Amino acid sequence: MKIAKDTLSFILETSKSSAPREFAGMLSATRDVITEVVIVPGTESSEESAVMQLFMLPNIHTVGTVHSHPSANRRPSTEDLELFDRKGNYHIIVGAPYDMSSWTCYNNKGEPISLEVIDYEFAEDENW
Repeated sequence: MKIAKDTLSFILETSKSSAPREFAGMLSATRDVITEVVIVPGTESSEESAVMQLFMLPNIHTVGTVHSHPSANRRPSTEDLELFDRKGNYHIIVGAPYDMSSWTCYNNKGEPISLEVIDYEFAEDENW
């Protein structure tokens, strides 16, 4: 799996603008490239956590989750690990200062994994 550079930039910018509140969303992919962030209706965000109302998730295929930690600590919490175990195989945690080196991808067991960042040409019929 890979991630589109523009999608990662969106994640980083949104996380930075949300600080000190956490940002959270679901990841959607086109073939083997993460191309979209789905904002779940009803998500509640605070300085301590972001709670997604997963029952409100539209009927679309997702491959994992993304959320920010307002600090530079990008290690998954116990609550993060519980979500990882239930919702996909790719989980990104972003931390301050929200640049291209301040994010980590984890598998569903909470182990860091590599996620290649690529330039991706979005088709005109893809929804953003």
